[in-house]
This record gives sequence, C-alpha cells and structure tokens, in this order.
Amino acid sequence: MKRPDGFDEPEAAEVAPAAPSRRRRGRDADATGPVPVVGGARPRGENGGATIADRADDASRASSSPSSLRDRLGTVAGAPSALRGRLTKPAPPEPAGSPRATAVGSEPPRIDAPDGTAAEARERAVAARRQARRASSERRRVERVEVRRFTRRSRHRRATLVSLGAVVLLLVASVAVAVFSPLLSLQTIRVEGTDRVDASAVRTALDGQIGTPLALIDFDEVTRELAAFPLIASYVTETAPPHTLVVRIQERQPVATVAAGDGFELVDPAGVVVQRLDARQEGVPLVDVGGAALDGPAYRSVAEVLLALPVTLRSTVGTVTASTADDVTLQLTSGERVVWGSADESAKKAQVLAGLIADQARRDPGASVEYDVSAPDNGIIRTR
Repeated sequence: MKRPDGFDEPEAAEVAPAAPSRRRRGRDADATGPVPVVGGARPRGENGGATIADRADDASRASSSPSSLRDRLGTVAGAPSALRGRLTKPAPPEPAGSPRATAVGSEPPRIDAPDGTAAEARERAVAARRQARRASSERRRVERVEVRRFTRRSRHRRATLVSLGAVVLLLVASVAVAVFSPLLSLQTIRVEGTDRVDASAVRTALDGQIGTPLALIDFDEVTRELAAFPLIASYVTETAPPHTLVVRIQERQPVATVAAGDGFELVDPAGVVVQRLDARQEGVPLVDVGGAALDGPAYRSVAEVLLALPVTLRSTVGTVTASTADDVTLQLTSGERVVWGSADESAKKAQVLAGLIADQARRDPGASVEYDVSAPDNGIIRTR
C-alpha cells in the first residue's frame, strides 16, 4: 500500500528563538524597540547572512515542495550546524567612539572639568591636607601626653636614681680630693693647753706629719710621739682644714708632794712625778707612805682621799700619812688631826668633815681637837 506524501516525513527540528535585537543609544535614536524592516525585507544577521527565522521559513517551504525526501532531510539536518557556525563566528570590531566600544573595550574619554570646578577641587584638597596635618599633630600631642602620664612613675624613679648617683659620685669625688689632693695637706701644728709641757717640743715631735693629707695623718704615730711626754695626761687632736692640726693637751696635775733626797717631787694621782723642786710648794700636801712605792695601795688610797676633798679643804691639808690603804690620817695646817681610815665613801667623809670643822669653829675655834670620820655615819670631835 502506498503511503500518502509527507506521512513518513520526520518532525521539524525545534527552531531556536531569535536573538534579541540590540538597542543603540545614539543621540538621534527615539525608539526603544528593534529597528523596523523597510520595504518588507527580512532582517539580516550581523554578517549579512540569513537569520534563524529565514532558515525556518526556507525549511517550511522546502517541506511542501515535491523534492525528494532525501533532499528535504539533508536541508533540515544541515540547518542546526550552519546556525551554530554563524553564532560562534566572532563579531566584527565596533567602530571607535561607538557606545558599545566604550562600554566593553577601552577607557571612556576623559571629560575635563571647567576651570572654576578644578580650582575649587584644589582648594578642597589643600584644606583637606591642612586638616589632616592638624589632626595628625593633635594626635601626636595627645599621644605624648598619654605617654608622659603613663611613664610618670618610671621617670620619677629614674630621676631619683640619677640624683642618688650624682650625690654618690660627688661624695666619692670629695673623699678623693680630701684623701689624695695636696690641697688639704698638713702644714701647721697648733698645740693648746700646755703649762709645764714645752709646746715647741711637741710640735717638733710631730713634724713628721707635715705634708701629709689631713685624711691620711697617722694618729698612731702621733700617740707614740706624745707618750714620750710624761706630763701629758691626755690629749685630743682635731683637723682644721685646709692645713692645720690642733693638739689640745691635758697636763698632769700634782695632788701631793713627796720628799726626794734633798728636794721635793710633785706627784699626780697616778704616782707620776710631774715636777722636781728644791723647796716644798705651798698648797700641795706632803705625803708620807712610809717608803712604799708611789704606785702601791697606800699611795693610791691617799690620792683617792685627796681627790675627794673640796679644793678649799684640800688647801688646808698640811701632811698625809698612811702605812696601809686603811689608815689614812690628815694633818691640817691649823693643827687639827683627822682620822680618815680607808678610802671607802671618801666623798661622804669629806662632807662630814666639813660639817664638823664648821661646828667646832662656832663652839670653840681655839681648842685643839681631832676629827674622826672613819665611820661617816657618826662623826666624832675629840679634844686633845
């Protein structure tokens, strides 16, 4: 059985939608839609070829023509490949200055601003830079203030340490100058407080220290030199910058006279002979210890008794005798005798003796009596 024409014809291929027309934003373009076709002509592609719609119409007409089925099938089958080739073909370059070239390609043309606008822009830029500089300066000032506030304690501690270091360095420098500098060397020796001691002899003995810095004076050597003077009981040295050494001497003071051969010797409380005399010196008691040594207990007891007496009462004592330390006896220049005993409680015994003498002077000043103060709590006046 013969099939009707077109019964075995395959279904037409699906036609792709036409590409949207491009809008051209020229100055004279008033319409927003695609450009109409003039004279009934169909729109052509960009390369002058047939559009997809043309291809579809041609295929429709070919399907109705009495050509062979093979030709029709070939025409329809080749349409997609031709369409694909046309779509993938690169578009020609747009002319320079066109809106599409400007949007897709190179940098748009630069439009210079009017002169007034440029001047205002420059002024604004200058003002902005000036304001930025002021802001930067203010920020740095605030940062400095904050840094000083947060580092105040460390700065004070650093200043304190620097001050202490400066003081220490100053002290060290002063000590160095005092010790090693010849500006403070010894040049003058002044001796004070001498009566029986020869001051010039003392200065001569200390001449070896001349030229020595005051801080380096050898006081041990000074002690050894002054020990050669028996009349010096004690001394005190004092440096008087810049060049003077002062020596204050305390001489030995005699409290008793001791017979020695055909003369007399003045003796201090320690038994040291202070001076030798040919005649007895008035006001100094004559001591007789029975030939005992002056550094023995009898003389030490006598010396302690004499030192306990007031100066006015000691000047009235003519002689003192003692064979031991416990039997000291005084003989006053007025003829009265005083039994003293030992040197114990000598200060109290001296007060009791002064009271007994005053009482006797009121009652009978011309009588010859003896005072006994060996027991100071019970003073006795005996008539001889």
